[in-house]
Amino acid sequence: MVNKIFMVLTFAGVPLSVIGTLLGWPSVALFIIYCLTIIALASYMGRATESLAIVAGPRIGGLLNATFGNAVELIISIFALREGLVEVVLASLTGSVLGNLLLVAGLSFFIGGVKYKRQKFNVYDARHNSGLLMFAVVVAFVIPEVFSMTMGEGERMTFSIGISVILIALYLAALLFKLVTHRGVYQPAGEEGAAAQAHHEEEPEWSKGKAIAILAIATVAVAYVSENLVHTFEAVGETFGWSELFIGVVIVAIVGNAAEHASAIIMAFKNKMDIAVEIAIGSTLQVAMFVAPVLVIASLFFPTSMPLVFTLPELITMVTAVLLMVVISNDGETNWFEGATLLAAYIIVGIGFYLL
Repeated sequence: MVNKIFMVLTFAGVPLSVIGTLLGWPSVALFIIYCLTIIALASYMGRATESLAIVAGPRIGGLLNATFGNAVELIISIFALREGLVEVVLASLTGSVLGNLLLVAGLSFFIGGVKYKRQKFNVYDARHNSGLLMFAVVVAFVIPEVFSMTMGEGERMTFSIGISVILIALYLAALLFKLVTHRGVYQPAGEEGAAAQAHHEEEPEWSKGKAIAILAIATVAVAYVSENLVHTFEAVGETFGWSELFIGVVIVAIVGNAAEHASAIIMAFKNKMDIAVEIAIGSTLQVAMFVAPVLVIASLFFPTSMPLVFTLPELITMVTAVLLMVVISNDGETNWFEGATLLAAYIIVGIGFYLL
């Protein structure tokens, strides 16, 4: 039923997006059409990566899902940078971190926990990811803010580029560690064989070739719709009284990460918590250690450059979200109440940014 709804939204939304853009429909109407179309396209990207995940395994599957989910946001952010909307881009990065750690993980833990009393995932991966989260957000995001107080604009940008290069290098090293040099080393006793057997028995929805083709087509369509979506931000903000900060933190982040939201929740409902957690936390790490640095470097090619310096509310909320997730996930198991705690934190943050 849900897949049919997304199919209708996709086949209706893409043509309407093209027609509305050419005919110059009102910005608010176009904003709604663009958002629904991107969410529908993201569902196809999520299903395609899920099919590839069954072939490749939970870690690579989670990485693929996070990568193509973040590709949507990366595309939106690049077009926003081209328009000089640096605040929106930084806010959307904040929204991705908060959305993945509090909303996606919260919904996954809650919905999965309602069906199952206790859900377990790889505790070694959780602890490894906790260290990276602390580094990427608490260290790499807070330090530029502290030092930028005594720096000029040029020095601030140079410092941001240096940090970005280090973040990208460490992220690639983390992938090498998890997928190559230490793949399977930190596996709880008895779980490797069971996971492999369950992984072997499950049939993918689409073949490898079909899944890759759908990913490619959906990504191209998302790029077109995203470029037009960016042009509606100013008019929509004026109409609804939304600040650029709220649009970036909540609206762009939710739309841009729709594929990950859906996939992580579905995986949790199927009690595949390793994939659900890998999507939520892995996507956060990818945003903080790869997407954000890439956008900093990409901004050098546009009239307005983007230093890796967030506002104080953005920094505090991201650090709080990381600390809460570390405390909740470090034991390798979860339940519905922990999910509710994460969701409550997201709602509080959302209200704060709306009123800011």
